[in-house]
Amino acid sequence: MKKFSQLAIPYIVWAAMMLVLPMALIALYSFMQQGNAIISFSFTLEHYKKFFTDPDFLLVLWRSLVIAIKTTIICLAIGYPVAYYISKCRESLQNFFVLAITLPTWINALVRTYAWIGILSEGGIIQTVLGFFGFKEVELLYTEGAVLLGMVYNFLPFMILQINTSLCKMDHSLIEASADLGATGTQTFRRVIFPLSLPGVINGITLVFLPAVSSFFIPKLLGGGQYFLIGNLIENQFITAGEWNFGSAISMIMAIVMMLMMMAVRTVEKRNQGGKEDH
Repeated sequence: MKKFSQLAIPYIVWAAMMLVLPMALIALYSFMQQGNAIISFSFTLEHYKKFFTDPDFLLVLWRSLVIAIKTTIICLAIGYPVAYYISKCRESLQNFFVLAITLPTWINALVRTYAWIGILSEGGIIQTVLGFFGFKEVELLYTEGAVLLGMVYNFLPFMILQINTSLCKMDHSLIEASADLGATGTQTFRRVIFPLSLPGVINGITLVFLPAVSSFFIPKLLGGGQYFLIGNLIENQFITAGEWNFGSAISMIMAIVMMLMMMAVRTVEKRNQGGKEDH
């Protein structure tokens, strides 16, 4: 056991350097005056005050949360029926569908998002099809709908795979027992299948909401700079404006928002598990 602990030391050091150290530096920069000279550290809350007292920044945060919630709801509404259907197929078909869903994720998300620019742009496939039906001046690109479409397209596989995993691992004898006791299909789904699949639903919500709320290249490409989200604001502070300290403060605020979201999700999951144990 002691030898095993010694072997784990390099991994602990690596994790500290790759995970803890960058976050610690961002936290430190967020409390510093303008500049990144740690030696001449001067504590301030000015960057946090600047964010929370500017209505434009709060609007960007609110818009990011709204688009992330919309993305999560749409992914859940589409992902659960798809995952449920896949779980009912024979094993060979299940493997095929999982591969088909996973395959697009092998391509870089940036490249896949660029492809949607060609599809949605004027003269693109969708515009051409709509033109045959008389809809010639429909603006598809650089809208909230385009951003939402890009979000759903990129993050939907995570929702489907998580829910499908929970459904496939489910004890099917419980479903059979429910049918033997005279429960209808709807009652079985509501009282047995859905509660047992909640861990997958919760994991899917987490894997969709967290990247959606902080995404920057999807709104930048499909929103055309007209749809500014919190990820774009952080990118702008670090790359364009050169205000690392303010950008770090925004990053810390988003980290706290994500941590609160994960805590809320885990609380719901524990309550669900506790309810099943009591039952």
